[in-house]
Amino acid sequence: MSWDDVRYFLELARQGKLTAAARALGVEHSTVARRVSALEARLGLRLFDRLPKSWNLTAEGDALVAHARRIEDEALAFSRASAGFGASNGTVRISAPPVFASHFLIARLARVRDRWPGITIEMVGESRQANLYRREADLAIRLSRPEELELAARPLGSIGYGLYASHAWRERRADGWEFVGYDELLRETPQQRWLEELAQGRPFSLRTNDLGAMHQACRAGLGLAALPHFLARGDTALVLLAQHPCPVSRPIWLAVHPDVRRSPRVKAVADLLADVIHEGEAALV
Repeated sequence: MSWDDVRYFLELARQGKLTAAARALGVEHSTVARRVSALEARLGLRLFDRLPKSWNLTAEGDALVAHARRIEDEALAFSRASAGFGASNGTVRISAPPVFASHFLIARLARVRDRWPGITIEMVGESRQANLYRREADLAIRLSRPEELELAARPLGSIGYGLYASHAWRERRADGWEFVGYDELLRETPQQRWLEELAQGRPFSLRTNDLGAMHQACRAGLGLAALPHFLARGDTALVLLAQHPCPVSRPIWLAVHPDVRRSPRVKAVADLLADVIHEGEAALV
């Protein structure tokens, strides 16, 4: 029996839809259907009921899910362990907040390219937290301390925030201010809570879940925004309203699974990230 067939079965069981499972696996939906059908033929069991909008587990399929999860856990542990003994050359996958990756990390990594010869960095900008147990990334930069007990983590610095606006807003009366901020999904972030308190019922012209969009909205004059200094301080289209200092400071943590951090290339990139963030501290706070 092929582990890949079990992997396709398990992802389809998780997602319930061919398209969602295919997206998670990075393949075409026809490939998922074909691999699962092949597994059913090999086992002589029907694992899913094919419905117009979903694939639902049969009783037999449901009974096998727990066994498939155990196989997956062992396969992932094998993968992490092998990565831990890997060579100094190869690929290191980093998960990082998208705007932090694009506006802070990339340029600084480019300046020290000679410090990571033979290594290819895959930088994955994503707001969600990558699952390091499932090898979705080798290293993860997070803006809060990792809660997973088995992960190794170290603090790298902090990100400071300020109240920024386009130049036209500096001349307007404060009682006529409007704001740009996060939507309901991110309303509990520390910088958004501070901005809501500052607004005191004054209107938000735009809400978004994307920091990049918030930055552009602020530049375009839609309102005042709480933006990280590394993104806004050097932007000549914006001005810092220093009369309202923002007390928010978000910690930067680097997380890695203990099985993977023994890898020479993962350790090299982890140390490199620590160095470039420390060297760029003046732009962050």
